[in-house]
Amino acid sequence: MIKINLLPYREKEKKENVSRQISITVGSFLAVILLLIAIQFNFSSNISSLETQVKEEENTNKELNKKIGDIEKFKKNKKELEQKLAVIKTLEENRIAPVRTLDDLSALIPQKNIWLVKLTQKDQQLTIEGVGRDNIAVADFMKTVENFDANKSIDLKSSKKTEIGGITLQQFTFLCVMKKGF
Repeated sequence: MIKINLLPYREKEKKENVSRQISITVGSFLAVILLLIAIQFNFSSNISSLETQVKEEENTNKELNKKIGDIEKFKKNKKELEQKLAVIKTLEENRIAPVRTLDDLSALIPQKNIWLVKLTQKDQQLTIEGVGRDNIAVADFMKTVENFDANKSIDLKSSKKTEIGGITLQQFTFLCVMKKGF
């Protein structure tokens, strides 16, 4: 038996072509949609990991700021302690200086000719008030004090005769500028 195809073969090919094109278009569309879903998922995971990283960095920043605050507090305490130590050192130096100065001055005083009445020290200036047997004893004492190592300069402020217990004596006042540390 002979078969006759009444349908033109070109129409059949056209139908097959159209169905192939539709399937390619649908397949391409599905591939694009799947690609977009994959890109969206990738971006979402990157965003969530970056957000986590930002939170961790903020926590680290808070901890570091707290440590910086502690360091600033430590520096402040250290500065206060250094100031206190400097004051203690100055007090320690100044504690010994007057005693040493008095001891050295007592060694300079002649036993029978000079009597000290008053010593006053303000900063580096020492005022010596006393009485002597006569002008020569006062002058000798002034030269002795002038040669004293702790003394920078000495000036005679006043010298006058005075009578004490019926004896005429020479009353004097010296101004001495002391070297630093004495």
